[in-house]
Amino acid sequence: MPEQPTSFKFPENAYRELKPGETYVPMVPPGVTVPELTPRMFIFGLIMNVVFSVAATFLALKAGQGIETAIPISILAVGLSGLLAKWVGRASSILENMYVLSISTTSGYVAGGTCFTMPAIYILKLNQPEQLNIGNLALFLQIALVPLLGAILGALFLIPFRRYFVKEMHGKLPFPEATATNEILVTGASGSTTQAWILIYSFVLSAVYTFAATALRLFSDKFTTGMTKLEVAGQEAVSTLSFGATGLFADLTTRVKAVFSMGAGAYYLGLGFIIGPRYASIICAGSFLSCFAIIPLLGQFNLEQLQVLNPALKGTSVDELFGAIPKNIGIGAIFTAGLLSILKMSGVIVTALRQALGSLMQKRGAGSATDHTDQDLSYGVVFGLGLIVVVAMTLFFRNVALAGLDNAAWLTFISVVLALVITFLFTTVSAWAIAMISVTPISGMTVTTIIITAVLMAAAGLPKGDRAMLAVLLVGGVVCTGLSMAGGLITNFKMGYWLGASPKRITWNALVGSLVSAIFVCATIMVLAYKPGYVLSPETPAPLAAPQANMMASALESFLGTGEVPWLLYGVGVVIALTMQLLGISPLAFGLGMYLPMYINTGILVGAFVSALVKKSTSDQKLSKARTNKGILIASGLIAGGAIMEVLVNFTSALDDLWWNKTVMPFLDCARRMIDRGVDPQGLARTENLLGGILFVVLCIFVYFDCRRAKAELGEGAELHG
Repeated sequence: MPEQPTSFKFPENAYRELKPGETYVPMVPPGVTVPELTPRMFIFGLIMNVVFSVAATFLALKAGQGIETAIPISILAVGLSGLLAKWVGRASSILENMYVLSISTTSGYVAGGTCFTMPAIYILKLNQPEQLNIGNLALFLQIALVPLLGAILGALFLIPFRRYFVKEMHGKLPFPEATATNEILVTGASGSTTQAWILIYSFVLSAVYTFAATALRLFSDKFTTGMTKLEVAGQEAVSTLSFGATGLFADLTTRVKAVFSMGAGAYYLGLGFIIGPRYASIICAGSFLSCFAIIPLLGQFNLEQLQVLNPALKGTSVDELFGAIPKNIGIGAIFTAGLLSILKMSGVIVTALRQALGSLMQKRGAGSATDHTDQDLSYGVVFGLGLIVVVAMTLFFRNVALAGLDNAAWLTFISVVLALVITFLFTTVSAWAIAMISVTPISGMTVTTIIITAVLMAAAGLPKGDRAMLAVLLVGGVVCTGLSMAGGLITNFKMGYWLGASPKRITWNALVGSLVSAIFVCATIMVLAYKPGYVLSPETPAPLAAPQANMMASALESFLGTGEVPWLLYGVGVVIALTMQLLGISPLAFGLGMYLPMYINTGILVGAFVSALVKKSTSDQKLSKARTNKGILIASGLIAGGAIMEVLVNFTSALDDLWWNKTVMPFLDCARRMIDRGVDPQGLARTENLLGGILFVVLCIFVYFDCRRAKAELGEGAELHG
């Protein structure tokens, strides 16, 4: 195997626009040979794919936020490189680490696209055999095959636009996440294990913290001033966490209907630290409008008056009001944000498409480049893979989703065309958003897809009911995962351009990684559907929020189910989104805030404030960057540790014959009953609630002071901007 050169200099013009006549030469020039596709690369990449598929799936269902897998995986890859240098005498090359990312980061892309849509199958009860005659194989295909096809489609549609975003716009697009991850790889090429150890101990801390809250139930992972459910002698009861029966919080809850809640899970802190204060503040502002303005205002009217706004409203509790009115206003805002994204990006779509077609007409096909660092899949391969995807979608829609309908062939044709056209239109929107701010409005674009598809297919003769909802949901699943894949893959393409990797190899790795991710994301969704579940019921008393999937389910139920379309509430959301746009505020972020439960957004906001305090803890720019970089490492560990631990806890509790459930859990339950004996259940619930809030604050303080201990050399790594 050829030896890796002793040193590479990262080009000075990597992040700036090129001067007239200037060309960009990657860090590993085309004429230099280093290890690239090796067994260690594939093994480590696949392991990371599996681990982060599980973590990203849980986090998306728990908090409605995707996990940025590139940063923690790049850190672990750099740490492994240092260990291998000591154990086997050769550190991994920077291109090996680049290809590790290309095969493993699909975990986040597939998880995001799948979790935003596919759990709606369970929420709408479309998985029940007596309704749709769907067996386990068909259910698996819905949850795994459809997103896989969408991921392949997103990668193929992005290929013609790669040169425009990566090469033609060099230095004009910031690519924040790609820059951060790239700097980790470049500065970690020396093989230092410092960053990996920071990630490891934060992972362990988060896992222990989460285990104590979820498995041992020593404290609550959500602080609230409102109502909570607790078990009293096996019977479900409700406790007012007011620190007194007639206290301030009790009055706010029962009379004003203003309830504050905050997620106290370690992953909320990690998410907020990485997202940053600006985006987190906008999301939280949407929550505050819903929970501190709209709901208290609505709480002054009786049920009959409120049903004029939404006939589906069944009660006047805070939760019922939020689910029936502000959430639907949020859907209207998110739908509008998706349409605005298309309008704002229309110029980019036309320009990028013109350049792609010009390249094809000049017979400079994607696979014809002599330089492997600029070589894509050939257009013949792209067409062949695309044809396979179209055939697979057609067969699946026709024989599963639309089977038995009189006009099934015509509806199948419309479904496939809509999936292809909408995915194509939104692909450049997703790529541009990632290149600009590292956030892509997938939720807005997917709910836009759901609504447009529902309206058009209903007009084409699709009868209302379960099959109609399933068919439209599958179209949304293809589009959502395709957009997620396109947004993530453009990051890998840009990093490959900087470092000297082959776009063709990056694409093939991503396609292989998508297959692995689809399998494990599907398995995780099915396990979590059993426990804790996605719908409140006696069997699942504490379901996951699955906010985006619930949003898709609400839209489907309104347009194609038994519900009524709340046009007035959607219209209010449209006006709010347009107002936010005029103010220069992200309408998608604000709409998401109105839709998501407050506890998710406030916990993230606290983490974002910790990030801001760390960044401003010193006037020395290099030291500030070092502290922020260490915070990113800690945040990544908190996210991964907390998410994976909750999945493991739920997974083991689902296995009735497991040793843990037969021995350890009965012992812990006995210990809790002895401690709780003679204790007022409501007082105990208040204590656990308050303790959860206190421990979350303590965790925030620890992260802040631990970041202040960062050494200056960490300032040479990556920095994410909020």
